[in-house]
Amino acid sequence: MARPSACQFTVFETALGFCAIAWRGTRVCRFQLPAADPATAAARLRREDPAAEPASPPASMVRVIERVRHHLAGRRRDFSAVPLDLEGLPPFTRRVYEAARTIPAGQTVTYGELAERCGSPGGARAVGQAMARNPVALIIPCHRILAAGGRLGGFSGPGGLDLKVRMLALEGVSLDD
Repeated sequence: MARPSACQFTVFETALGFCAIAWRGTRVCRFQLPAADPATAAARLRREDPAAEPASPPASMVRVIERVRHHLAGRRRDFSAVPLDLEGLPPFTRRVYEAARTIPAGQTVTYGELAERCGSPGGARAVGQAMARNPVALIIPCHRILAAGGRLGGFSGPGGLDLKVRMLALEGVSLDD
C-alpha cells in the first residue's frame, strides 16, 4: 500500500492570533489554535507533524482559512462539512470526533454526554483523552465539551482554559450562569 504524501501547511493571521493549518489534497489533517506569532504557530504544527512542508494553500484551504478568520472574529461559521484526513485513528476516536462535529456553535455538551452519543456510556474519561489528542481543534470543536455539571474541565490547547472561554464567548456561550 502506498504511503500517503506528507501534509502541507500554511500559517495565517486571525483576530485571536496566528493559526496554522495543514492539508493533504483537499482534506485538513492538522490545525493549530492561535499563537502570538507565526513562528510559534508553525513550530507547534511541525512538532505534531515533523514531515509537514510549508506551501501556498489551494483554493479549498483558502475557503477554510476564511471561515476560521470569520469565526474567530465572532461571526460564527460551521465547520462540520470541512473534509478531514484522520487516517490511522482508532475507531473509538473517530466516533468521538464525528459526534463532536455535530455540536453546533453556541452549544456545549459534557464529556459524559458525548460518550453516550458515540455509544460508550460511562466513557467520559476516554472521550476526554481523545479530545486532548484532537489534531484539528476548532474544526472538531473540543472547546464545546465541558466537564460534569457544566464546569470548564480541561483544555490542552495552547492558551488553556482562557482560550476555551474566549472561543465559547465568541459563540455566545456564557459560563457565568
